[in-house]
Amino acid sequence: MSFRYIGSKARIVEAIIDHIGAPDGGVFVDAFSGTGAVAEAASRAGWPVHVNDHLASSAIMSYARVTSKADIPFKGLSGYKNAIAALNEAVPVRGFIWREYSPASSGHCDVSRMYFTEENAQKIDGMRQNIRAWRQGDIITPDEERVLIADLMRASNRVANTAGTYGCFLSKWQRQSLDALVIEPGEYLEVSPHATMSTRDVHQVPCRPEDTVYLDPPYTKRQYAAYYHILETIALGDEPQVEGVCGIRPWREKASDFCYKVRAAKAIERLISELPARRIFLSYSTEGHVPIKSLSDSLAGIGELSVHSLQNIGRYRPNKTASKAASDVVELLFCIEKTKEAKRAAA
Repeated sequence: MSFRYIGSKARIVEAIIDHIGAPDGGVFVDAFSGTGAVAEAASRAGWPVHVNDHLASSAIMSYARVTSKADIPFKGLSGYKNAIAALNEAVPVRGFIWREYSPASSGHCDVSRMYFTEENAQKIDGMRQNIRAWRQGDIITPDEERVLIADLMRASNRVANTAGTYGCFLSKWQRQSLDALVIEPGEYLEVSPHATMSTRDVHQVPCRPEDTVYLDPPYTKRQYAAYYHILETIALGDEPQVEGVCGIRPWREKASDFCYKVRAAKAIERLISELPARRIFLSYSTEGHVPIKSLSDSLAGIGELSVHSLQNIGRYRPNKTASKAASDVVELLFCIEKTKEAKRAAA
């Protein structure tokens, strides 16, 4: 990944996979896939993987990471590298990203939204339109479309004028935001087990008793749908009605109960109780809304529970003030082996 993502498990992914273990006949279901770091590690370990995230941008990014080169030959464009070269030569377009997320926005809303330079915003619009046209013309497959969208999101993020998320833009151009946007070929797996993708609410993610489910819900009040709204717009290729100084797309329908302190504990307990999978792994930290002792007590009533401390990591630091005030947090992995009684109740 080329950008910081709140709650990313990139630094502790190997420890997580060590606890999950080798494939056992079921599917590894990553129900809050985020950037796909854990899903990719599971795929490399030999697991067939299902990635899910309520945000299309996250699901697409994750799915691209568990896609093998054999699944994306890009025959219609004479290979992957030629597809990337064609995108980089796309004609810039004064489209939605240019209109809403570059200084051009001042022409209709009196706010100069400095997320991207006008030149880079036009490139994003032109590239995204090319991807759509290729898919509509059956020049690329659905998997190839997802890979190119993931590549475009990474490239866009490298030149975004933000502090790491898209909740707001910076008032002065950062050095990297003035660079010209260029899509770089991704490094995809040579061979990978079977992979599938969904963008469902977590309570509707398909899984079976023999599957292993990994849960990495939001820990704090930060709503991912708002923090990564521009990536979601690039992923969907739509033109939503945006609002406010920062031009945020409508996101409340995707607001997560896990982000609300008064709802988080019950939301976690309900989700794990309802899942039919025999093994469930939950990532959580001492920074989360739910106290660790309370969380352990509630999960112990669902099945056999073991809790593993993975490592201390730094808090998310969106600015210098937060960096000075922040202390380390402890990342934990809760392993729940459901009892037969719990499985019957979930079924």
